[in-house]
Amino acid sequence: GQALNTLKTKAEEKVETLTNNLDNSGVQKNIYGDLTRPAEPIELGARHPISIVKNQIIDVFSRIGFTISEGPEIEDDWHNFSARNFPPEHPARDMQDTFFVEKEVALRTHTSSVQVRLMEAGELPIRSIMPGRVYRNEAISARSNCFFHQVEGLYIDKGVSFSDLKQTLYNFVQEFFGANTKVRFRASYFPFTEPSAEMDIYLGTETESDYRLTKGTGWLEILGCGMVDPNVLENCKIDPKEYSGFAFGLGVDRIAMLKYGVKDLRTFFNSDKRFLDQFVNL
Repeated sequence: GQALNTLKTKAEEKVETLTNNLDNSGVQKNIYGDLTRPAEPIELGARHPISIVKNQIIDVFSRIGFTISEGPEIEDDWHNFSARNFPPEHPARDMQDTFFVEKEVALRTHTSSVQVRLMEAGELPIRSIMPGRVYRNEAISARSNCFFHQVEGLYIDKGVSFSDLKQTLYNFVQEFFGANTKVRFRASYFPFTEPSAEMDIYLGTETESDYRLTKGTGWLEILGCGMVDPNVLENCKIDPKEYSGFAFGLGVDRIAMLKYGVKDLRTFFNSDKRFLDQFVNL
């Protein structure tokens, strides 16, 4: 109480001193009005919903030992494509899909380029996630954009199996979407993993929005994954006979749409303050 009274006295003395100085400065008196009135309110900003979801994903994987790694958004052909087992004729190399800065230099199309840099560093074992923004030459619509956000993961050690991959992703889904979330894996193909799979969660078809979102199946694909292809390990000077690993990648934007019920991807990026104000307290 004594400290507060002292503070109050000093504040009153400061206001009185400033008032007298202004009144005696030759400027018109009382032009500044009541100097004790509250200042103009400053509105608090809000985290962007994409950042909120990205941080939540990072928290889930951090709790099970994954570190965070980052890399450049402008990448050379080796880190973006060649080291990851993309053959020269692969369609992803075409201008229709990639923004080339110059010959063999492009805006990264996935954060997997950071995986290559980690493996090349040779500090094994590796257990890390790579959040970041990526770019692809796609038409802007309610479901796609020319840039989006990913969180990819990589785990390399001796004796890593597909079972380790499945359990890691089961843990993520239960932590992020809820313990009772149904999951399925579907066989797929990626140049840099073998075997490869896509992971779906079950939303059901009870609501019209879920029916449309899942195209009537009730299942929604949220990520791709697989065991790191031995060719990729060899490209990064890792012995595939001694080490194995898995990788996965998920789209932050799609998960944010799902989490907040956003129907149009463009809503996240049109700077509508009415939309962003909804996330002030998150």
